[in-house]
Amino acid sequence: MTETDVSKVTVKIYGQEYTFSSPKSKDDLIRIANHVDEVMKEMAASGAQGSMTRISILTAINVTGELFAERAAQAEYGREKEQLEKDIQHYQQLWEEAKRSHLQYKEDAKEVQDQKDAIQEKLNAKTIENDNLLRNASDREAVIAKLQSDVEQANAKLRSVSDQSEDNSELIRELKDKLKEIEGNYFELQMENIQLKGDLERFRNNL
Repeated sequence: MTETDVSKVTVKIYGQEYTFSSPKSKDDLIRIANHVDEVMKEMAASGAQGSMTRISILTAINVTGELFAERAAQAEYGREKEQLEKDIQHYQQLWEEAKRSHLQYKEDAKEVQDQKDAIQEKLNAKTIENDNLLRNASDREAVIAKLQSDVEQANAKLRSVSDQSEDNSELIRELKDKLKEIEGNYFELQMENIQLKGDLERFRNNL
């Protein structure tokens, strides 16, 4: 420590002057001396009896008590600060976990939405397929009804022709052949219609 680092000041404490040299600043030394002076005057005013030494000891005890109280307050502040830092760290961890949970929720929600879109797309395709099956079934039923009408007309014509002369035998054979052909087509359409109805029933069960 050099001389330039030392502060020297003369102060008055309880009516007596004292000269101090200290690394503290002059302002700090003056504030300390004034505080000691005030405490000594308070001790004397409170009824403390005795010599300057006794009052000085009482003052030292009082100031030391203030120092201990300040140290205790600082220690309590340090504990509160440490606890606060722990709380901050804890809440930061909770915040990070909340952010991770939110991100996971967004990913899960997107996955669910993608699945929903895929199911909706599949349902739309199935609906189109179902409409096509219904149209095909309706078309088949119309064709079958037309064939049934043709068969009835051919049977009626055959019965009418059968009552005529034998010269019409060739026409009768042609009609019979035509009738067999119609009946064959009718049977095939009936089978296809049954298959279409089965496909339609399986499609509805798969929805």
